[in-house]
Amino acid sequence: MKYKVTFLLDKSNLWFEKKLRNYNFKLSKKYSFKISKNPNTVKNQNIVFPISYIKILSEKFLKKNELVLVAHSSKLPKDKGFAPLQYQILKNKNKIYMSLIKAVKKVDAGPIYLQNYFYLEGTELSEQIRKIQGDQFLKIIKQFLIKFPKINPRNQKGRGNFNKRRYAKNSELNINKTIKQQFNHLRINDNEKYPSFFNFRGQKYIIKIFKN
Repeated sequence: MKYKVTFLLDKSNLWFEKKLRNYNFKLSKKYSFKISKNPNTVKNQNIVFPISYIKILSEKFLKKNELVLVAHSSKLPKDKGFAPLQYQILKNKNKIYMSLIKAVKKVDAGPIYLQNYFYLEGTELSEQIRKIQGDQFLKIIKQFLIKFPKINPRNQKGRGNFNKRRYAKNSELNINKTIKQQFNHLRINDNEKYPSFFNFRGQKYIIKIFKN
């Protein structure tokens, strides 16, 4: 009998869907896979992976499924909460950790099943950063699926911090700082959804950044 696996995607945040649908885990003998965008229809699954899911899942949902796992782009318990990768880039970090944790009632507080890391060069822009992040999601999920069910979690240790949600207003640049000083800020801002901007003499100006 195959293990039932569902990937739960957020309707308002579907950047990962195409990458997921085109990916072959090569584990079809062990698992049956499906994708859902409605948590109300996800139940009695052996494993659920909410990917870039921005809503908090209820305890009822967690109890309806055997194991719910979240891939989080930080070395937990550091950088819990929203946009962990972007916040780390703003701190000039290029060594980025990925943690695969059990979803529990408290956000990003569950035990860790896997934790690894990757490097950024420091020149990637938003679209490329997201692509790399998606690749790392798939990598750590596949590592888990290969080991499951012979894999045990460990509790988080140490002090952590919680990042707030980022909004369009957080893309504002400081006109009194140089481009070099704000390059990481420019890198993480999405040219289409959340472009960089600044206000000057009563006007708002939009800045978009591309590689030549």
